[in-house]
Amino acid sequence: MPLFFTKKEVFKWLVQGQKTVDVRKGNPLFGEFAVFQSGPQSLKFRIVKRESGKLEDILRLDNFKIVIPSAANLGDAIDYLHGIYGVYDGVFTAYYVELVKFFFNCEKYVLFSVLCFLWFIIIRFSY
Repeated sequence: MPLFFTKKEVFKWLVQGQKTVDVRKGNPLFGEFAVFQSGPQSLKFRIVKRESGKLEDILRLDNFKIVIPSAANLGDAIDYLHGIYGVYDGVFTAYYVELVKFFFNCEKYVLFSVLCFLWFIIIRFSY
């Protein structure tokens, strides 16, 4: 399962459903799901489709707004991605994603497990 680190702005777009396509440098990563993380926050998404190729081939007039919601035109979206990846003439991958509503948060599970263990110890040794 790919783990993608994102800027706060991009994470907000994903949470709000404004961004449903994420473009990454490199060949496609395998897995049915991807986790997007920004600081301590993370969300799990189902990957519904992948496209690979040159940036100009996968970022088009019909999809630039769902890749970079703040872009006014295709050129703005390309400039935004060049700001992240620099000038790169290799392969990019577009991941079309949908939010998985019920993602189990492991940090909360660990905290719950520790509290249950402590409760057990307190109860056991208090009698």
